Amino acid sequence: MRGVIHDFNDIGFKALDPKWNGGRPRTISDQVRRRICVIARCCPRDLGLAFSTWSLAKLAEYLAAAGIAAVSRESIRQILRAGGVSWLATKTWKASADPNFMMKMHRVLELYDNPPGDGRVICRDEFGPLNLQPRPGRAWRRAGHPARLRACYRRTGGVRHMIAA
Repeated sequence: MRGVIHDFNDIGFKALDPKWNGGRPRTISDQVRRRICVIARCCPRDLGLAFSTWSLAKLAEYLAAAGIAAVSRESIRQILRAGGVSWLATKTWKASADPNFMMKMHRVLELYDNPPGDGRVICRDEFGPLNLQPRPGRAWRRAGHPARLRACYRRTGGVRHMIAA
């Protein structure tokens, strides 16, 4: 308390609101932090590793073995969070096997952006096969008594294809 009084006498009201820095300075440079974020976003198989997703422990081992940085899992988590990298579920998609797909796609997108002045653009698409099976969801039920779906669903009606326009 006496230190604050002496500082107040020396520098005035600035002594009542000191600008302290929190903690010790960073030991990992911004360049290394960016590199850690880039490595975390790439697939480990592209780096010659035998697994397809990173865990914090695997990423820490790789960074140490590659000589990039010896970092704890918690530090990696904080670096990734600060870098805008988060753990998200993987989404899948199917790519077309048509060798002319890109040319056709650009033609359709061009028609969307610049439709002909004297006509209409009509799109047709096929969707399927659609597996008709129950999907889990949510419903209001008595506590402790959720709705049940059989795990071994039988497709007695086969599959369906849909055409949309």
